[in-house]
Amino acid sequence: MAVQEARQGAGVHGGGCACGGSPHGAREGHRRAVSEFLAKRDELAAGQGVPAAVVHSAGASRQWVSDELTQSARVVAERSRAEGDAWLARLWPRTLAVVWAAVVGLLLVQSLTAIGTGWTPARTAGLLAALLVGIALSGAAYLHRARGGVLAPVIGEDNRLSTSRAVAACWVLFVVFAVLVLACELASASGHGTRDELVDGLRLGRAAGLVTVLAVVCGVAVLVRRVVGLRVLGQRLQKVRADRPRAADLLTDDAGRGHFADIQYVLVSAVAVVFVAVRLARRPEQLPDLPWGLALLVLVSAATYLAGKYAEGGRPVILSVVRSREAGDLDAPIRTGDDIEIRGAGFVPPGAGSADRLAKMAVRIGTVHVHVPLVPVPGGFTNPTDSVLTVPVPVDVEPGRVDVQVITAAGAETNRCTIDVTD
Repeated sequence: MAVQEARQGAGVHGGGCACGGSPHGAREGHRRAVSEFLAKRDELAAGQGVPAAVVHSAGASRQWVSDELTQSARVVAERSRAEGDAWLARLWPRTLAVVWAAVVGLLLVQSLTAIGTGWTPARTAGLLAALLVGIALSGAAYLHRARGGVLAPVIGEDNRLSTSRAVAACWVLFVVFAVLVLACELASASGHGTRDELVDGLRLGRAAGLVTVLAVVCGVAVLVRRVVGLRVLGQRLQKVRADRPRAADLLTDDAGRGHFADIQYVLVSAVAVVFVAVRLARRPEQLPDLPWGLALLVLVSAATYLAGKYAEGGRPVILSVVRSREAGDLDAPIRTGDDIEIRGAGFVPPGAGSADRLAKMAVRIGTVHVHVPLVPVPGGFTNPTDSVLTVPVPVDVEPGRVDVQVITAAGAETNRCTIDVTD
C-alpha cells in the first residue's frame, strides 16, 4: 500500500531520508508520496488491485477505489505542506543573498561609471542608502525567517505571492531609497546653496507624479485585500490555500494560468520603476520627476488590475440534475441507489485540482452528505470536474422532493436544485 510505505519511509534517515524533519527529507518525502500516488492512480484506473469482494459491484468498487485514492492523496497533501514549510524556512537566506547581491551590483555599477568622471558625493550617498536599506531588509528577513524572509510581507493569506503587494513594495522601497540618497547628500553637504538645492529637490511640484503613483499602488494593495476578503466571505470568490508561494504567482491566477490583469500591472510598473531609477541616477540631488504621461499609464494599469479583481471568480452554480444513464439502461425516475449527474459551473475552484482537494467535495442531498467519489483515468480523473459531478443517491434519502446542493473544496455552497426521488 502506498500509504503504509510512505508512513514507513517517514522514519528513514540517511541518503534516502524521507522524513519532514529536514529540508531534504521533506522534499524527498513529498517526491516519493507523489510518485506512489500516481502509480496507484494509474493502477486503479486500469482496473488492477481491486479486491475480488467488491469487483462484482460497480458502486462498491468505485467507492473502494475512491477511498484508497483519498487516503493516498492525504499523504501527498501532508508531505506537500511539510515540504512547503521547509521551503519557506530555508528561503530567507536566499532573499538576503539577493538583497546584498543588489548592493554589490550597485557598487560595481558606480565603480564602472566613475571611470573617467571620478567618484562623487552622490555616489557615496547612493551606496550608503543601499547599505541602510539592505540592513533594514536583513533585520526584517531575520524576524520573518519562518515565513520567507524578505518576501513575507508580499505573501498573501492564501500562501501565494500577492501581485498588488509586490508592486506596492517595489515602489515603497524605491521611494525610501531615493529619500535616503537625498538625506545622505544633505548630511555631507557643506555649503548653504547645496543644502537649499537638496531641500528644493523634495518639493511636491517636482515629485507630484511619483507621489501620486505611490499613493495609488499602496491604496490598490489595501483595497484588493479588502475586496478579496469580502468576496470570499460572501462566497462570491473561491480561494484555496497553496502549498507554498511561487514566483509565477505574480503573473498567474490561482490555477497557474497566465492572468492578463496581473501581467500588465507588473510589466507597466516595472517599466515605470526602471524609468524613475534612471532619472534618479541622472539627477541624484532631487526626487525623480515621473512624467504625468507615464504616471497616467501606471494609474490606468492599476485600475485595470483592480477591475480584474472585482470581476474575478464567481459563486458555483447548479444548472440541472439528471439521472445518470448507462448504455442499455431504460429511462426511469431517480430512485435511491441511482447515480445522479449534477451539471453546473465552478465546482472545482482554481488551484483545487489535486486529488486531496477533489476528495473534499461533497453533495448535500436532502439531509444526507455524499462525498463525491474520485474516478481515476490514466493521467487524471473523470469525476469530479468543474462542470459535472456524478454521485450516488444513498438509501438514507427519503423519497419525495429533496434539495441538492454542492459544497466545493473551498467551502462555498451552490444554489439548491430540487429533484424528485421515488421508491
